[in-house]
Amino acid sequence: MTGGAPVRVLVVDDDFAVASVHRGYVESLPGFEVVGEVHRGAEAVEAVHVLRPDLVLLDVYLPDISGLEVLRRIRSSPGPQPDVLAITAAREVDTVRGAMTGGVVDYLVKPFSLATFRERLEVYRAHRTELLRRSEDPPGGLEQSDVDRMLGGRRRGGGRASVTDLPKGLSPRTLEAVARTLRGNPAVDLSAGEVAERCGLARVSARRYLEHLERTGRAAVLPRYGGTGRPENGYRWVG
Repeated sequence: MTGGAPVRVLVVDDDFAVASVHRGYVESLPGFEVVGEVHRGAEAVEAVHVLRPDLVLLDVYLPDISGLEVLRRIRSSPGPQPDVLAITAAREVDTVRGAMTGGVVDYLVKPFSLATFRERLEVYRAHRTELLRRSEDPPGGLEQSDVDRMLGGRRRGGGRASVTDLPKGLSPRTLEAVARTLRGNPAVDLSAGEVAERCGLARVSARRYLEHLERTGRAAVLPRYGGTGRPENGYRWVG
């Protein structure tokens, strides 16, 4: 596949209506095409083998085997490995950790907006294009900066971020304070307002740090329901 070729996507969701919506989302984005849609885990494993998609949009709650088991079988299969983006209502910490251990490129919690979906897919495609552009080894191998660009800035560990890892305007010390707040409440989903109060930050500032932790794979964003008005996002440490 060249950098200009469309990303071939397999949609996996047990709900036919939801799968259709996700298909429509994908087909509305330039640079992507849907090559298949299935609704059971075993079908997903077979479709990956037959269709060889570049990206699998994978639900966790499937009627026969779980999405995590689908992910395990895909990763243990010979041949080309697709990227997997989990799109699910599963909010359990163990599920998020299991998905990350299985090498998902992102974890998107239902429900979400088309704008959020578009952003995640566009970021993924940019990272994929960079990987493909650098698929040939340069003389002397890769430098650290090359590796960082190929990973798209994602950090897989729980270590403290350096200044160069952070978007402009974010402080490593404040980031550590926000991360420490989440780590200290592993069984609780904290909102941006709650984190702001505990860290002595403005709500908008706390949200920026939480979104950075979520983008870099160290926090999961989980919609919180039960109150009045619009659902509020909660954040939980998974790093």
